[in-house]
Amino acid sequence: MATKGLSRDVKYLNRDFSAYRDGLIEFAKTYFPNTYNDFNESDPGMMFIEMASYVGDTLSYYMDEQFKESMLAFAEEKKTIYEIAQGYGYKPKQASPSSVTLDVFQTVPAAGSGDNAVPDEDYCVVIPAGMQATSDNGTVFRTLGEVIFSDSSSLSPRKDSPFESYENNITKFLLKKQVTAVSGTTTTEYINFAAAEKYRRVALTNSPVLEIISVTDSDGNIWYEVPFLAQDTVYADFQNTENNSPDLVNGRNFAPFLLKLVKTSKRFKTFIRTDGRTEMRFGSGVAAGADEEIIPNPTSVGSNLPGTPTFLDTAFDPANFLNTETYGQCPTNTTLTIKYSYGGGLDDNVASNSITNITSLQSEFDSSYVLDDDIKTITQRSVAATNPYPATGGSGAETLENVKVNAAAYFQAQSRAVTKDDYITRVYSLPPKYGNIAKVYIIQDEQVAAVGENEADDNSSAGKTTANPFALNMFMLGFDGSKKLSRLNQAVKENIKVYLSQYRMMTDAVQLKDAWICNVSVDFAILTKRGYNKNEVLLKCVDKLKLYFNTEKWQINQPIVLADVASELLSVEGVATVVKPREDRDELIIVNNKWGSAQGYSNNIYDVGSATFNGVVYPAVDPSIFEVKYPDTDIRGRVLGDI
Repeated sequence: MATKGLSRDVKYLNRDFSAYRDGLIEFAKTYFPNTYNDFNESDPGMMFIEMASYVGDTLSYYMDEQFKESMLAFAEEKKTIYEIAQGYGYKPKQASPSSVTLDVFQTVPAAGSGDNAVPDEDYCVVIPAGMQATSDNGTVFRTLGEVIFSDSSSLSPRKDSPFESYENNITKFLLKKQVTAVSGTTTTEYINFAAAEKYRRVALTNSPVLEIISVTDSDGNIWYEVPFLAQDTVYADFQNTENNSPDLVNGRNFAPFLLKLVKTSKRFKTFIRTDGRTEMRFGSGVAAGADEEIIPNPTSVGSNLPGTPTFLDTAFDPANFLNTETYGQCPTNTTLTIKYSYGGGLDDNVASNSITNITSLQSEFDSSYVLDDDIKTITQRSVAATNPYPATGGSGAETLENVKVNAAAYFQAQSRAVTKDDYITRVYSLPPKYGNIAKVYIIQDEQVAAVGENEADDNSSAGKTTANPFALNMFMLGFDGSKKLSRLNQAVKENIKVYLSQYRMMTDAVQLKDAWICNVSVDFAILTKRGYNKNEVLLKCVDKLKLYFNTEKWQINQPIVLADVASELLSVEGVATVVKPREDRDELIIVNNKWGSAQGYSNNIYDVGSATFNGVVYPAVDPSIFEVKYPDTDIRGRVLGDI
């Protein structure tokens, strides 16, 4: 019987078998010297001491392992790594699809004759997204965007070429457009749901799943995939037409689709299991109505005890204000039709010109035209496709080490736009169908400092500006149909506004503005090396500067460094040196402003001479970009001799 109040000196630092054994022996010698003092290896008492040490060592080992497995950086078990990573919001990749750009063709009859012959666009078909084509090795590719042959823009250009002629008259044209496609076998599963079951989970049959394309129930309702069930808003789009958006339809050439946010209770999230199968998880909502109609009770927010007298020291959960307790509805007495793609891997990286067999195609004509049925049939049968370049990007499952690193990076991002680079990256990631954003630049907003009553006589503060920490000015530009810089229309800006609303911090105000376009020309002169053809060297120099001043490479507020331009010319084979193109100017490279809408330039006048300092042409104080709009005529060079 233990003595009341008796204390023992117990050590808690023992971690392995030897330490436990030595500790128990020391404990027995200290507190039971007369009860047991035979510590011979063959004594039965040592058997119990070593058995206790064995149990302690085993328990210590598994406790260490469990603690280590609870931390992502040190976890080794696949199940643990997957659960922690997906708890952070990162979904491990079981496989990656291969992507490719397909050339899609169709023939149309000619309208007009002789030199006036043009494609009859009334017979241009529209191929919705989802067209499937198979490669020589059996890999299936699915198009991600629709192909509209009647449309030709900088985002989706169309190439026309004569296809058939009769007596020197073109009778048919061949039209070509490009569309992005990804690999993956598309299949459909039907899953029946009976009575409501909270947090229902269903696993898809095929794996690895690359993408869940669509989910609809028996009543035609759409179910949306969300990163977490507490998110009750999703992105949806609709065509920019007269009926859908009369105020923005004028900008549909730049934004054919308008983006909007939809609040929905019909949502699900996906979870990757360790066996590679994808699991769909639904919420706990069992009410007949939409869960967004269920309003949390303010009196119980932050506390589970009704009637709590005070909330002054309670840790509130802000999610209680923003989301309901159901986390979306669970399917009840319905059948879900789930369309998804699976496959991927290295074998999907096929060679060029191997994707030629169209296996699934839907084509439509504009119903407003009265067309010949026979020609329509011939036109539809003429649709063909091929890949001019190899398909790339297909890969297998991520290694466990990659999952850990990517999950940590994803968790740090938090899906929020915090820095300027975050906002720029988000805008550039906007799909092209919502708008053509070519250039983005962000600066802090400034506001005029207020003058207090005591400062009325002292004008030291009048007119001064100060940084506004809660507002950003986002300057943007797009491309027109000829891939020249232009201002964005209101439809694109509305899409950006909706898109950023899900990532923008509540305290940030983002003002969307147009950057200034400064059109310029470039003049230079060179001396060639002896033995080189002067005209050939000059043409190479012009081509070099065309590449250097390519608008896609230039950013808003980027200066023109004249020494870099001269260096580009000196890198051309046959150029001996760069000399002054004009005797009355000291610059080796002369940059002039080109303006005037009558000549096709912007109306922005810019004093390039005053903006040039130490061989650098600086942009304006207001965010602007230099553009050589017509490089064939605006880049001019001369050969003044050879040495």
